[in-house]
Amino acid sequence: MKKIGILHNELAQEIAKSGHLDKFVIGDAGLPVPEGVKCIDLALVEGQPSFLVTLKAILRELKVESAIIDTEMEEVSPHIKTELQSAINNEFPIEDIPHAQLQELVKEAKVVIRTGEFTPYCNIILIAGVLF
Repeated sequence: MKKIGILHNELAQEIAKSGHLDKFVIGDAGLPVPEGVKCIDLALVEGQPSFLVTLKAILRELKVESAIIDTEMEEVSPHIKTELQSAINNEFPIEDIPHAQLQELVKEAKVVIRTGEFTPYCNIILIAGVLF
């Protein structure tokens, strides 16, 4: 049995086989998943697992080059944006785009990771980087 890191088999596999510029979406419970895009559904009950817990776990294992979030997050869920920026700690740039545009980009994702987050606009697209 794996001792540390992400224990979810499917999620660990997707991170392990990721390549440069692959898009990983972490979404709240309401983010629509486009037909044909793989969805790893972690949602158990309202709020579990949370967006931030999921993001922090993935950031420990995935090299990220940049990210994209909903512009609406700042207005509707500013506390989440503050915590997100703290978690990222300026390790990579974050672009803000309108939610409708973000939903279009989700169609290009390698995988959508659905959380149990019920806070609106808690979505992020992580663009995989390289270690060299």
